[in-house]
Amino acid sequence: MVEAFCATWKLTDSQNFDEYMKALGVGFATRQVGNVTKPTVIISQEADKVVIRTQSTFKNTEISFHLGEEFDETTADDRNCKSVVSLDGDKLVHVQKWDGKETNFVREIKDGKMVMVSNRNSPVVPSSLALSAPAPHLFLPPSLL
Repeated sequence: MVEAFCATWKLTDSQNFDEYMKALGVGFATRQVGNVTKPTVIISQEADKVVIRTQSTFKNTEISFHLGEEFDETTADDRNCKSVVSLDGDKLVHVQKWDGKETNFVREIKDGKMVMVSNRNSPVVPSSLALSAPAPHLFLPPSLL
């Protein structure tokens, strides 16, 4: 099922992202950059791992993980988290925990777009991002290039 997410996605719309970043404690200058950045997200499956690469003029990040298994993650805003990504039906759920705090991202495909809803727990601050992939799209893992 993770195959449905394997594509190159470009941010097309975001809602409430500044409030979400504020709730995370992201500083003003970084939030300003984050609000205007239009990242490209590349999701692939390489052997038995899922890889999510986020590329922008601001910062590039990459996480590689086995579904359902905890891994260490350093976020774009430099938080060190214990993270787990799992499939819940047709949704890809990503939970990050750090310093007694938690946030989650739920990715799903709607009308050919990947919609990602971010939630910061305590205080609850939802944010949503819509990303589209060029059509038609064929993703080849780096091992096949």
